[in-house]
Amino acid sequence: MISDETIEYVGILAKLELSLEEKEHAKKDMEEMLDYIDKLNELDTAGTEPMSHVFPVNNVFREDVVTNGNDRENMLKNAPEVKDGSYQAPKTVE
Repeated sequence: MISDETIEYVGILAKLELSLEEKEHAKKDMEEMLDYIDKLNELDTAGTEPMSHVFPVNNVFREDVVTNGNDRENMLKNAPEVKDGSYQAPKTVE
């Protein structure tokens, strides 16, 4: 059984102001959740391997391969202004 003090404490933790009716409803819901968990604890899981996901998780990342290399001349062709082989931008901080 869930006590009234427990419901009050959970309400404080959740920063909720519950009416008496809402507290009774929350109490009933929490008891149903705990009953369900108790029912799950009755299952025989002796031969079951623990898992973190229902589906197998595989690494889907590709190798990081440089394809364009260091082609500074072509990269700087798109720059509005170039100074000393670098992009030149307007000053933003004084």
